[in-house]
Amino acid sequence: MRKKDPRAEDVAPGRAARAAALIGQHPREFVGLLMAASATFAICANALFMQNGPHPAPIFATRPLLKQPVPMAPARPATLTAPAVEPAPAHRAQLIADIQRELTRKGYYDGAADGVWGARTDIAVRDFLQASGAKVSAEASDSLMRAISAGPAKRAQPPARSNDPIAELIAPSKRVLAIQRALADFGYGQLKPSGVYDPETRAAIEKFERDHRLPVTGQISDRFVRALAGMTGRPLE
Repeated sequence: MRKKDPRAEDVAPGRAARAAALIGQHPREFVGLLMAASATFAICANALFMQNGPHPAPIFATRPLLKQPVPMAPARPATLTAPAVEPAPAHRAQLIADIQRELTRKGYYDGAADGVWGARTDIAVRDFLQASGAKVSAEASDSLMRAISAGPAKRAQPPARSNDPIAELIAPSKRVLAIQRALADFGYGQLKPSGVYDPETRAAIEKFERDHRLPVTGQISDRFVRALAGMTGRPLE
């Protein structure tokens, strides 16, 4: 049998005595250290063993829950509506020239087929619509072109001869007719397009001259015609 070392038996009591002496010298520090160790132990025990659900900040990382994909309804393809496209200027000029030629063939127009929608062309179109009863707009369009092509020709009327110069002066004028229609379209009186210069036409001209700061004459002067044509955007023939 091995003999016990008497020095080993003295080590444990010596250490205990030194620890006791150290605690006796620093009692407050020992108590604080003991309380900190107790609090740390309580926190760890609570986090590890006393929580029913997952801790807000767990000590050990947990595997995140997998999110189930939510089925999405297939997106419906957007229906694109093509905006209305106005005819190009070149196409519009060609269309107006074709309308003028067709009106000439039917006897309603006696001007040049220049592709410009002027007062003479406007009057010819309105005369055709009134004579034929076609239900289309008096604007340059393919439907107007088809209506003129399918419509009747204008009946030829012998020119009335008159030796009365006053009667010739008060006879209907295409220029007056175009001015009356332009004034009525822009709100200068409820004029009846007759082609005759009457008191209602004079009053409408005076109102136009006052609104545009022109000399108020009530007459169909060149200055008035230029101002009215500039407002309508088309020449008055």
